[in-house]
Amino acid sequence: MAAQRAARTKDEVDHPSSPVLQFGPDKPLKLDAGTILSPFQIAYQTYGTLNDARSNAILVCHALTGDQHVANTNPVTGKPGWWEVLIGPGKIIDTNRFFVICSNVIGGCLGSTGPASTNPSTGKPYGLDLPIITIRDMVRAQAMLVDHFGIEKLFCVLGGSMGGMQVLEWAASHSERVFCALPIATGARHSSQNIAFHEVGRQAVMADPEWHGGKYLDFGKRPEKGLAVARMAAHITYLSEAALHRKFGRNLQDRDALTFGFDADFQIESYLRHQGMTFVDRFDANSYLYLTRAMDYFDLAADHGGRLADAFAGTKTRFCLVSFTSDWLFPTEESRSIVHALNAAGASVSFVEIETDRGHDAFLLDEPELFAAINGFIASAARARGLNL
Repeated sequence: MAAQRAARTKDEVDHPSSPVLQFGPDKPLKLDAGTILSPFQIAYQTYGTLNDARSNAILVCHALTGDQHVANTNPVTGKPGWWEVLIGPGKIIDTNRFFVICSNVIGGCLGSTGPASTNPSTGKPYGLDLPIITIRDMVRAQAMLVDHFGIEKLFCVLGGSMGGMQVLEWAASHSERVFCALPIATGARHSSQNIAFHEVGRQAVMADPEWHGGKYLDFGKRPEKGLAVARMAAHITYLSEAALHRKFGRNLQDRDALTFGFDADFQIESYLRHQGMTFVDRFDANSYLYLTRAMDYFDLAADHGGRLADAFAGTKTRFCLVSFTSDWLFPTEESRSIVHALNAAGASVSFVEIETDRGHDAFLLDEPELFAAINGFIASAARARGLNL
């Protein structure tokens, strides 16, 4: 089964099962690194129907290990879309009313150009020859996708974590194209602690002897052990201590007594090992390096002279920010600082802090308060937009 998933992941890199938009030399992607990516492609999914006025489009931005399969069965894992609980016919983001777009980010590994993609100049995977990608680069590519649909202004852009960073970048760089924005469980910059956790993960990948300086695909190898450790370390940050205690405590895994060895005695150990090994079957190790680096580089205030409010100067976009009390990866104060900056810029902004012990991952789970906040904000914005829904 694991080998089959790995094979499907490889197939999805250059020839995804989802729709793909290819950009030739006439439409290069200018990168913050000072280089140009050309040609390149974006894999995406859409749900619902674009209305005649092209005014009902919602762009969903995925998090670090997400993809374009937000509301359909994932072709690699066979699991439901990562936000199917929120998006679909008759759901909070009702695809009977809205046209929803979700793309795999540039630098990803499920169909958009990334380090596992074939470099047309060599015929081999890019590996580390791919230029460093930033959040702004991801948004530039998404804007080109939105242009393809003839959409001048998106009704809403929403996403959590790294997806929330993209939402903020959309609102800062393309405010005239975003009617309302919903950044969830995110921040305007990556903290030093978050950068530190990412560096641990990257070093775990690069220390794996099968990494081969990033050229592992040329050798038919994958740094599975290193990437699994990276995923295990990151997954801890997505949960809270309370959630870990509630789910696992110090319960033993399929045994009545300690083994006095280094097997997975505790349920939490077994859980993390499972998370690590299932992750390596569906995700490219170099993509993990590139996307964590993109998050580390994100600093919206630094991009605007050190003053966050200037990033939103003159904006007409409506905002709703959501945080979770137990999220220590992007704590509530990160969202509050964005709210203060938006207030200073004279923006229309609402803020919801949701009490939960589920940690950072709460934005992906069935959280009634989150759904109520999103539903209320979307409904209010739709009325203001004049959408006959």
